[in-house]
Order: sequence, then structure tokens, then C-alpha cells
Amino acid sequence: MEEKRTQSLTLRGEMAQKGVQLDEETFSCSICLDLLKGPVTIPCGHSYCMNCIKTHFDEEDRKGIHSCPQCRKTFIPRPVLEKNTILAALVEQLKKTGLQAAPADHCFAGPEDVACDVCTGRKWKAVKSCLFCLASYCEKHLQPHYDSPSLKKHKLVAPSKKLQENICSRHDEVMKIFCRTDQQSICFVCSMDEHKGHETVPAAAERTEKQKELEVRRLNIQQRIQEREKDVKLLQREVEAINGSADKAVEDSEKMFTELIRLLQKRSSDVKQQVRSQQETEVSRVKELQEKLEQEIAELKRKDGELEQLSHTEDNNQFLHNYPSLSALSESTHSSSINIRPLRYFEDVTAAVSETRDKLQDILREEWTNISLTVTEVDVLLSPPEPKTRAGFLKYSHEITLDPNTAHRRLLLSEENRKVTKNNQQQSYSDHPDRFIGCFQVLSRESLTGRCYWEVEWRGRGICVAVTYKNISRKKDFNECFFGYNDKSWALRCDTNSYKFWHNKVQTHLSGPRSSRVGVYLDHRAGILSFYSVSETMTLLHRVQTTFTQPLYAGLFPYYSDGVTAELIKVK
Repeated sequence: MEEKRTQSLTLRGEMAQKGVQLDEETFSCSICLDLLKGPVTIPCGHSYCMNCIKTHFDEEDRKGIHSCPQCRKTFIPRPVLEKNTILAALVEQLKKTGLQAAPADHCFAGPEDVACDVCTGRKWKAVKSCLFCLASYCEKHLQPHYDSPSLKKHKLVAPSKKLQENICSRHDEVMKIFCRTDQQSICFVCSMDEHKGHETVPAAAERTEKQKELEVRRLNIQQRIQEREKDVKLLQREVEAINGSADKAVEDSEKMFTELIRLLQKRSSDVKQQVRSQQETEVSRVKELQEKLEQEIAELKRKDGELEQLSHTEDNNQFLHNYPSLSALSESTHSSSINIRPLRYFEDVTAAVSETRDKLQDILREEWTNISLTVTEVDVLLSPPEPKTRAGFLKYSHEITLDPNTAHRRLLLSEENRKVTKNNQQQSYSDHPDRFIGCFQVLSRESLTGRCYWEVEWRGRGICVAVTYKNISRKKDFNECFFGYNDKSWALRCDTNSYKFWHNKVQTHLSGPRSSRVGVYLDHRAGILSFYSVSETMTLLHRVQTTFTQPLYAGLFPYYSDGVTAELIKVK
């Protein structure tokens, strides 16, 4: 031991006499890049920290061959590691005396680094910034802040390039006050000048208060993340249930339709197509919502990360400067939990097909609409509330055309069968069982289920805007065929000076602004039918809450004098 100590002292003395200069890189471990700790030298001559090379050899144990991380020379068996006492003594001396001829390149400040404000020439990287001095210091020039009693009281933070932003541009004073009235950092002179009389507090106090608000917001975000993650899992289960139910409905329907004649086989194909279409629609809706929730989760996590980063900002003024742009939290566009409609998905389709299976061919034609309705009414998610704005209604806009086979012969259709005009001349329509004979009425070609919205523009003395089941009477009996005079139709009568609602011969007088345009909103599943007066705004005229048992059809009845027109508007 005495001999090694003598050698170490001799070596250091010779190095000092010859002006040999040492730097940290010479005595750094190539594995951890720090100064050697418990240095050991392996057979190839390279030196490492005891723990670093031990860990390296441990990882190579399973190979049975050990190698040097630098020169890759291999050793069999594994070298025995012993501390290099001479090297350890030199490292300790280096730590105490700091014998660096020049710092390594990584100690100098680069373009992206904060440079020391005291260094001359090529500047070193700053390790701390002082909020009191408004300067940044490298390790060497920072030492007085650790040694001097007066400098120890200064606030040191991570190196910052924005220290000058803490200086008032008008008075060159440090901004240590926060004006709550104007929501900005100010200096003492500002508080006595243009901010005199304002509510002001120390910046540190405002930071403390805002920090508490930040933590509350973070907690809210984290709770919402948890809720959304639960919702995503729930929706995934719904996707699987929809697919399973739809698959079973298709399979059962195909089995029953194989027992029917050729026409029933065609209907089987139709059912399959409709189920698949509705399945795709429902899965698409659920997955769309699922994707939105995942995007919201990602956004919330990003927001949480920004707030967390802001919460670690040590510079009060920087915190307060950045806080307004990060603290706002957008309201969720979704409910706190996903409501799933409690129904049996596509099982009703199977039941409807089973019921129809034993009926004759003419009965099947009559009941076919019921089968279609059970498919289209599969609706996993609870219906959203009725829209409040016209833009909201237009999301459910439904392009409707009029069916010439239902039009009374005194009605003229035009504009691609979207417009009807009451005419004093008979039109040359062919005979058809669906044509109205006793009333000047016409139905839409399209059936209406689900959620639909359409608008009617009318001119003349009066128009009747209606919805009805397809099996409304077409004969001359006024009570049976007239919109609103039976239990198969619901009608809004619009005159030049009044509105009236009719259903099953019951009249309801309505009030509302006069307009030449009427909006109709239907939620078939929820049993909601609403009529609106449409101008620059939308005004509810009447709402019906009932249970619809069949698909509905839009109906128009221009009454009073000839020349009355009504048009189904293409809305966007």
C-alpha cells in the first residue's frame, strides 16, 4: 500500500513539473460518460466504472464470452475486476483541483443553449439563471451564489433565455407584481403610475393561486380521461354485440326465407341487405363516436402534459405569462357517460320475418314495410335531443320527391317531382290503386323512418303539410282520406293568417310568425313530429309525441283556389 501511494504521489509530481494538463474526458467512463467511479482496468487496458463494466459483463454472461465495450476484444473466462487505485487517486485529485486544460466541447454553449453571462470569449453553458440578478451562470460563475450569504437568498431557476422579459420595457425595473385588473405582470413603478388603483398582488402570490387552479384543472382532465376510456371500452362491447346480433338476424332470416317461394327469396335478399346496411350504419356511428372519444383522450392527455410542464415552471412571470393560453379547457362534446339504448338489436327483425313466414304472397307484400321498419329502427345509441338551430336540423335533411302514382288528377307535378300545383285541368295520369280520388293530395315516393328533416315552400291561400301512413284511404270518403281527419295522418294547415294542427278530426289552433316556409322534423323511433315556421329564425309551431307503428310518408294538399303551389326544398 505504501509503495502504491508513493507511486501515485510521484506520478502526480512529475505531471505537475512537466506541465501535464488533465481534463475530465480523459478520466471519464465510456459507458456512463461520467467521471470514473471505483475505476477498474480490464486486460485490454481500457478502464471503466466498477458498476458499469460489471453490469456489461453480467449482460454477456448468457453468451459465455465477455468483451470490451470499446475495442471489442473478447475474454474467456470472465475477467476478475479489481479497483485501479492509482487511477482512482488521479480521479479524486482531478475532482479536488479541477486540473482541466480546457473544457470538453459539450461544456460550451451551443445555439440552442443558454450561455453564461459572465464568461468572456467562448461562453460555457449556463446551469442556472438568477431571477434577482436577471443573469445566467455556468458552474464556475454560479459558485458565489452558493458561497455568499447575501447571494444565497437569490432565486435560482433552470437556465432561461427569457430573463429579459421579466424587465419592464418602460421602466427597466424587475416585474415582481401582478395586476389582476389588466391580467399582466408589472413593476413597482407601473403600480404607482398607469396601474394605480388597480387590484395588484405579488407575482408569487398570484402564481400560488393559479397553481391551485391548475391542479384542479388537471384533476378534471384526468377524471375525464378515465371516463372516456371507460366509454371507449363500452362502445367496443357494443360493436361486438351489434355484429353478433346482426349476424344472427341474417342467419335466421335466411333459414326462414328458404322455405318461401321465389318472391320470398327475393325478400330474403332484401332483408339481408337492409340488416347489413343498418349494421354498417350503427357500427360506423359507434366507431365514429369511439374515434372522437379517443381523439378527446389524446387531446386531454396532451393538455395535461402542457399543464404539467407549466406547473414545473419555476419562473413566476413566465408561468403567469403562459397560463392564460393553457388554462382554458374546452367543454366536452359528449355526455359524461355513453347511454346505450336498451333494446334487442336485430332480434325484432327475426321475429317479424318469422311472423310473416306462414302468410300468403299478397299478405307478405302488405307486411313488407313492417320488416323494413324493424331493421331501420335498430338504434344502439339513445336519440340525441331535438336540434335547437336550423344548422342542427339540416344535419338530418332528407331529400324527398313526390310520387306521381299517388297524385290527384287535378295536381300538376314539376321540378323533378318536388313541386305540386293545384290545377283546374285534369292531368293525364294513368290509373293506379295508390292515386287519391277524393282529395287533392299527393304522397312522397320515399318512406320516412329514423330522424328526418325537410322543408316546404308554399304560395297561395293555403297548404296542408302532413305525414301519413301509406295505407291511408284513397277513395272518395273525405274523412278516411283527408290529411288529419283520421288516425293515420298528422297535418299542419297553413293559411294566410293562421295555423291549425289536425289529427283524427281534432283541431288545435296554433300561434306563430307567418312564413312561406314550413320545416318538419321527424324522429320516428322516439315518436316525435315537430312543425316549425322557418324564416331568419325557426319557431316551433307544434310538437307531437306519439308512437309510430309504420313507416311514414310526407304529404301535401294545396287547397282553396287553383294556382296554390308547394315545393319540397333541397336544403343543404
